[in-house]
Amino acid sequence: MSDRPKIYRNPRQWLQHRRNRPVVTVLRLEGVIAPGRGTPLRPGSLNMNALQSMIDQAFKPSRLTAVALQVNSPGGSPVQSALISDAIRRRAEEKKVPVLAFAEDVAASGGYWLLAAGDEVFAHSASVVGSIGVISASFGFQELIQRYGIERRIHTAGEKKVMMDPFSPEKEEDVARLHEIQKQIHEQFMDHVKARRGDKLNRRRYKEMFSGEIFLGAEAQRMGLIDELGDMDSVLRARFGKDLVLKRLTPRSSPIRRLLGGASAPDLAAQAASEIEARTSWGRFGL
Repeated sequence: MSDRPKIYRNPRQWLQHRRNRPVVTVLRLEGVIAPGRGTPLRPGSLNMNALQSMIDQAFKPSRLTAVALQVNSPGGSPVQSALISDAIRRRAEEKKVPVLAFAEDVAASGGYWLLAAGDEVFAHSASVVGSIGVISASFGFQELIQRYGIERRIHTAGEKKVMMDPFSPEKEEDVARLHEIQKQIHEQFMDHVKARRGDKLNRRRYKEMFSGEIFLGAEAQRMGLIDELGDMDSVLRARFGKDLVLKRLTPRSSPIRRLLGGASAPDLAAQAASEIEARTSWGRFGL
């Protein structure tokens, strides 16, 4: 078949061709998944409040053929992961539009929760996929404050109000309670993956799959965590043709936030702490 552009004899033919071109919106989900205050989405963070309008926009075009998710996330909040995924699935079912999800560098932990929102799931051969588990990390400073003669004062109503306080000795009952909470969240995560991937999963490898282990693209495909290897542009062009119209959605920020380089003065300290947390999350996967 010739790759030469088609020549249209009159404007009506050209307009008809334009109307018939398949449209795919691209929703990019990149960053650590963390609660937000409903402000415009900052680079490096994902939360439901900031993404709601973008999700609505993704399913808005009248001639929509499909929605593509570009996922590049090391994970984060299980609640935000579930809220974002559920919102995407609700819109997809309302509009009867397929969702194709593509992993980039990492789709791990909460990032895989988002990836599984796709009806079809793809990854690069070098993508890191999986980490289906729950983690809680902190520090213990009780000996440090004792060394400097610092007295820790806590007053509560309710004996369980203080749990896993980093300035107090760790208690076995607190650790046991934390493990129970983690177990419940892990079960919710596993149920989500099983519901979304169904019979595509290799059941003989459930133990390994749900251990929190990570896998590269080809191994993830053998386990059923993804359907195929491939990058977004190549897969979409092969699926929908060279006349495909890609509508890439990007977050918007306020003029004042743009003028100040993306942050107002009161936000700087919070963003610095958020950046440290984000770098730690990405660092777990060597990025």
